Amino acid sequence: MPTEDELFAAVDALLTGEPEMPPPAERARLREAAGITQARLAQVLQTTTQSVKNWEAGRSEPRPPRRQAYQRLLDGWAAQHPTRPSTPVPAMLSGAPAQADPSAEPVSPAVAEVPVRPAATSRRPAAKKAAKPITPADPRFPHGPLAVLDGDGSAYAVGGVVLDCPATTVVELVEWTLKESGLGAARLNRNGKDSDPLIVLTASAAVKLGLPERLEGREERRSLRLAEDHPVVQQIGKAKWQLTQRGFGPWARIYRKAEGGARQCVQLAVLSWDALDTRSWPGVADMAPADIARVLGVYAQRVLTPRGSTAVSGLELMTALRPPTRAVQQNGTWVSGHNPGSLGSDPMDPAPPEAIAEHPVVVRSGWSGGFLNEEAYQWVRDPALLSDEKCLLPYAVGLDLNTAFLAASARLTVGLSAPDHFHRPVFNKKIPGSWLADLSGIELDPRLPSPFTPDGTRPTGPAWYQTHTLAYAQELGHDVQPIEAYLRRETGAYLDPWHDRLKTAYVDTLADLGVTADLTDAGFLAAMEHHRQTDPAMAAVLAAIKATVKGGIGKLRERPQGRTYRDGDPWPAMQRPTWRPDIRAAVISKARVNMHRKLANMVKLTGLFPLAVLSDCVVYPSPGPSPLDFLPYAASGKPLMGGFRLGPTPGLAKLEGVQGMAWAVDLMEKGLNPARHIKGGDAVLDDGE
Repeated sequence: MPTEDELFAAVDALLTGEPEMPPPAERARLREAAGITQARLAQVLQTTTQSVKNWEAGRSEPRPPRRQAYQRLLDGWAAQHPTRPSTPVPAMLSGAPAQADPSAEPVSPAVAEVPVRPAATSRRPAAKKAAKPITPADPRFPHGPLAVLDGDGSAYAVGGVVLDCPATTVVELVEWTLKESGLGAARLNRNGKDSDPLIVLTASAAVKLGLPERLEGREERRSLRLAEDHPVVQQIGKAKWQLTQRGFGPWARIYRKAEGGARQCVQLAVLSWDALDTRSWPGVADMAPADIARVLGVYAQRVLTPRGSTAVSGLELMTALRPPTRAVQQNGTWVSGHNPGSLGSDPMDPAPPEAIAEHPVVVRSGWSGGFLNEEAYQWVRDPALLSDEKCLLPYAVGLDLNTAFLAASARLTVGLSAPDHFHRPVFNKKIPGSWLADLSGIELDPRLPSPFTPDGTRPTGPAWYQTHTLAYAQELGHDVQPIEAYLRRETGAYLDPWHDRLKTAYVDTLADLGVTADLTDAGFLAAMEHHRQTDPAMAAVLAAIKATVKGGIGKLRERPQGRTYRDGDPWPAMQRPTWRPDIRAAVISKARVNMHRKLANMVKLTGLFPLAVLSDCVVYPSPGPSPLDFLPYAASGKPLMGGFRLGPTPGLAKLEGVQGMAWAVDLMEKGLNPARHIKGGDAVLDDGE
C-alpha cells in the first residue's frame, strides 16, 4: 500500500507534469548497462519480474508511485550511461502525449481517467498469417472486450496490450475491471446493452484469487459451481456484490444494480474449470495467455464477447442483435416498450405439438396428438438397393455443407406472436407454424431419403410438419390438405441479423486461413486440406463460430436437466423469451428440405444417388477420390446450379472424407452410417448407432 508521502509526491508530479519516460528499448539498454537483472529491478520496485518485462517490451506502463521511482532510476542510469543521439522515437512508442487531432470527438471525463497502455512493440512470434487488426470501436473501452489474467498479475488484452492487475481477491478484481481496466464492448444494436467485460482466469490466477485450481468433490462436480459457504462466495456477498442464479461456476457473472444507467457487471471464465470446451475451442485452453486473448478477442470482435459456452453465446447473440425492448415516448416521458421484430421480454407458451413431452403445456392439457419431428437427416440407403452400376465405383466421397443451419436461417420467416389454433385450414406457405397433414400417400424413389422424416423413411399416416416441409411437398407437385394447424399472425425474419453477422464472421475467418471466395474449386480443396495448420488460433475461432451456429439453434429448445426434475415442472430455459422450439423446427426443416432438393437435383444432373446422409454430410459413390470427379460442371468448367457446389460460404460444400466403396458398403450392411465415420475412417464404432 503506498504511503501518504508517496501519494503526495504522485499528486505533485501531476501538478508539475510527468516527465517523459524513455522508450521501452532504452529502458532495457539502461538496465543492462548498469548490470542489473530484471528480477533484481522487480525486487527493488516491489513488483513482479513479468511487469518489468512488460515495461521493457512496451506492453504496459508502470503506474504511480512506481512510475516516479522507475523514472528516477532511469534518469540516474541515463546520466551514468549516456548514448549517442538517435532518430526521435514516435510519441506512440515513447509514451509521450501525441498531437491532438482537431477533428476527433472529445473524450468524456470518465474515459479520460482510464490509463491507456500502449500496445506491444515486441512480443512472442506472431502467427503466420494474422487476422485483421482488432481496434477498439468505442473510446470508453480502449483495451477491448476482455483480458486473460495470469498468476503474476498480468492481464493480456487484445492487440498485444498487457495491463498490470494488482488484485489479489475476486472482489478487488471486479472493482479493478470496472474502474481501471478500460475493458468492455459497445452494444451491437442501438436498443441493446453494452457487453460486460470478460476476465479469463488461468489456473495460477484462480489459485492466487483464492479459488480452487479445479472443482473437486461430488457436489461441486454435479453442480459445476462453488458451494455457497466457500470463502470467495462469502467475500462477494459481504462486499455487496451478487452472483446470478447459476452461482460461481466455470462462467460466473458478478454484478450490482446499475447506477445512473451504467451497468456494474463483470464476467469471469475459469480455464482450469473447463470454461472453454475443447469441442468448441480446440486447443485454446492450453495456449499462452496472449494467444488466448487473441483467439477470444477475434471472436468477440466478429461475433460477440463470449458469455458462456458457444451455445449460450449463439443464443445471446440473437438477443443482442434483436433486443426485446426499446425506448418509446409515452405522455411526454420515455419508457421501455416492445421492440418490433424481436421476441419480446416475456416467455411464450408453444403450441402443444411444438413442445416436448415434459412441458407444462403438454402435461396440463393431457395432449396426446403427437409432436413435430423436424430433425436433421440420419439416413442410410437400404443395402438391397445398391445394385445399380454406380455402386461399383471404387470410392465413397463425403461432402459436408458449410454451416447448413446458418444457411437455412437466411431470410427465414418465423412467428413472433403466440400460436392460434385452426381446424381444416387452407395451406399457405407464407405462414409459419405447425400443420397436421397426411403425406403417407406420396411415393418417391427409395434410393433417396424421404424429405418428410429425419430417418428418411416414408410417413405412415398423419403427422405434424413445419411450414417448409409441407411447402416442399407442394413444390414436388402434391396436393397438401392440412387437418389442423397452429399458426402465428405476427411474423418476421427474426434471425436475419444473426445470420448476417455469423456468415461474415465465418467467411472472414476462413479468409484469414487462406480460404477465399476467388479460389478455383481445385484451389479451394487444396486450401481446405491445410487450413487448420495455417494458423491454429484462427482455426480455433472458426471452430467456435461453427459451434455457435449449431449450439445457438439447439438452445432454442433446451430440455430440462437434473435428476430431481419431474414432468410438468417449469425449468429455467423455458422461462426465457428465446425458448422457441418452433423457430428451431423451422431452421431444421428448411435445412433438411434444402438438402433433399440438392440430392434430387444431383440425380437429374449426374444420375448419382447418395449412399448415406447425416445432418449436413452426404456420401456419394465416385470414380475418383475427389469431389471434382463426380460433381456436375458445364463444358466451360463452371459448376452447374442446383446440385452440390464447392466453396467457402454457408450452404456450399467442402470435402469431408474419402474411403473405399467396400468400406462404405461394409458399414451399411452392419447398419452403421458411413457419413458419420467417413472423416475418421473407423470401420466400427460403439456409438449406439
